[in-house]
Amino acid sequence: MSRETARAYTLTIWGIALGILVFAIAVVLRALAVGNPQLFKDGVDWVYDVALYGIAALVFGRDARAERVAAFAIGAVMAVAGLHTLYDLADKIATPRPIEIWTLGFSAGSAVVIAVLIVAVLWRFRREDNPVIKATWLSSRNDVISTTGFALLGLGARVAPVRWPEYLFDLFVAGICFQATWAIWRSLRRNAADPAVQNKAATGQAGGL
Repeated sequence: MSRETARAYTLTIWGIALGILVFAIAVVLRALAVGNPQLFKDGVDWVYDVALYGIAALVFGRDARAERVAAFAIGAVMAVAGLHTLYDLADKIATPRPIEIWTLGFSAGSAVVIAVLIVAVLWRFRREDNPVIKATWLSSRNDVISTTGFALLGLGARVAPVRWPEYLFDLFVAGICFQATWAIWRSLRRNAADPAVQNKAATGQAGGL
């Protein structure tokens, strides 16, 4: 991969993170101005995407140790997202919120639009072999499909005449977050405990002496 491509990718990832951050701040400020808890929660949820793309930008081009730290950080971000979803669910059960079609439609629609825009700006990097770039591209490509379905499913659950589909949907979202955290951290522990990796490291140190 050329230096120009690496620089372009780094700028693109930082641009994605910054763009989502600006959008999230605008949504949160609007939610605070109109006193809308659901819009506020949807705005805060974008912070997790900012963190994930920011971590990808920071780890790109660095060594294996940085990748492990980044993986641990991503797992922590997913865990916080799951806890935030459960907290919001408990608050909704304690204080039921009115169904606002326009607010919920905006949140679902903006999620789909942003997913499409991310794919568009990463399109030029789709054939790169770097694992970080490939993972980012494949993730964004899959998000176009999953985000669309997820947004429509969430919208349907939130506007249902009864509230239990929305509550089940929130539990499902929290479960996905915790499952991702567990999978990431379990992989880190497994790699750290892999005797072949440890023996290889020890042999390398001995050889250096």
